[in-house]
Amino acid sequence: MTDGSMKRARAGESSALRILIADDHDLLRDTLKLFLESEGDFLTTTVASFDEALAQLTSGRVFDLVLLDYSMPGMNALEGFQRMASMEGAKRVAIISGTANRQIAERILSAGAAGFLPKTLSARSLVNAVRFMAMGEQYAPTEFLRASDSAPLHPLAARLSRRELDVLKGLTEGKSNKEIARDLDLREPTVKLHIKTLYRKIGAANRTQAALLAREAGVF
Repeated sequence: MTDGSMKRARAGESSALRILIADDHDLLRDTLKLFLESEGDFLTTTVASFDEALAQLTSGRVFDLVLLDYSMPGMNALEGFQRMASMEGAKRVAIISGTANRQIAERILSAGAAGFLPKTLSARSLVNAVRFMAMGEQYAPTEFLRASDSAPLHPLAARLSRRELDVLKGLTEGKSNKEIARDLDLREPTVKLHIKTLYRKIGAANRTQAALLAREAGVF
C-alpha cells in the first residue's frame, strides 16, 4: 500500500461511525455487523455479553453508538443501560430487544437512550436506525409504540392479563424466574406471584404443565 492510499484509509476510518454491538444472539449480531459494514461508513465491534461490552470501554475505546441487547447476560435491564451510559467512551447508548414490551421501551427512551430497536425490524430498517442514532437523533419505533398491549383473542389467553401472558411465554421458553424477571424488568417475587395466579386461571399444577397447556392451545 502506498503512502497516499494508507492516508486515505486512515482518513476513512476516522470519518466512519464506530459502533459497538453487544448481543448474545450470534446470528443477529453477525447479520447486523455485515449489513452495517457493507454501507462503507461504519466500523463495528461485536461482543456477546454486557461485561465484554464494558471491557471495550474500560480499555479506552470510544464508540459513537453502543447497541445493547436488553436481556443478554449481565445486562440487568435498565441498570445495564444506565451503567453503560455513564461510561466516557460511550457517546450514545441504545437498546435492542426481542422481548421488551411497549412500557419497557417507553421507560428506556425516557431514561435518555438514543433509541429502542425491536428485533422485528428489517435489517435495512435496523441499519437506518443505527445511522440515525449515531448522528445524534433519538429513534423511537412508531408502529411498535402504538401497538396495542391487549391480550390476543384466544380462549386461554383471554383469561390472563398482558403481564401474565408475558410470564407464561417465558415458561414456554423454559426460562427460570430470574430470567423472566430480567426480561420483563420485574422483581422475582412479582414473577412468582404472576405464575401462581396464571396457574389458577388456566388450571395448571406446575410450570411444565402451564407450558404444555399454552403450547397445546397454540397461544405462542
